[in-house]
Amino acid sequence: MIRVLIVDDQIMVREGFSVLLGAMPDIEVVGEAVNGREAVAQVAALRPDVVLMDIRMPELNGIEATREIVAADADAKVLVLTTFDLDEYVYQALRAGASGFLLKDASARQLADGVRIVAAGEALLAPTVTKRLITEFAKSADTAPKAPAVAQIGELTERETEVLVLIAQGLSNQEIAGHLVVAESTIKTHVSRILVKLGLRDRTQAAVFAYEARLVQVGR
Repeated sequence: MIRVLIVDDQIMVREGFSVLLGAMPDIEVVGEAVNGREAVAQVAALRPDVVLMDIRMPELNGIEATREIVAADADAKVLVLTTFDLDEYVYQALRAGASGFLLKDASARQLADGVRIVAAGEALLAPTVTKRLITEFAKSADTAPKAPAVAQIGELTERETEVLVLIAQGLSNQEIAGHLVVAESTIKTHVSRILVKLGLRDRTQAAVFAYEARLVQVGR
């Protein structure tokens, strides 16, 4: 069973997601929290496999709550709930350690699949998230790549760097394999090595790294 904690200050949202997920045979809702501060405490007490986290909440917002949760447990998996196209905090939440994003109007199937993907250690990085990342970097006045990122790039092989760029462009392992004409298992190996070499948690963090290192050109 995948144990889920739902965090949102709106009771209708919490109850709706709880009903939808509770109907799934492989998912169990183990708790709910009404703000970020309560979420941090609930995660410590319940140890859920996945945290569904709203961004805009009182006392402690979803970004800060995600940062505290990940700092306390590097293996914690947070799936951010958002209206998305209206949300300017997407990049900040990714940087804080979120494993992906899910729209609040997602269908029951999309919600359950999102939870399963994140619980399995994958990242929910849709092309729309990539577009938001590009937008945030385009608005940034600081166009210089971050020094630590530049230094770490040298640890990657040419093929690993190529795979990293494709991850940042929102491609799945299957799509990357097709693009490079190699087996999907080979791409999985490359991704694992990239994460280990760069000290990253998941594909989402890898995408953030690629943008910060300016491996991906903003606007392309």
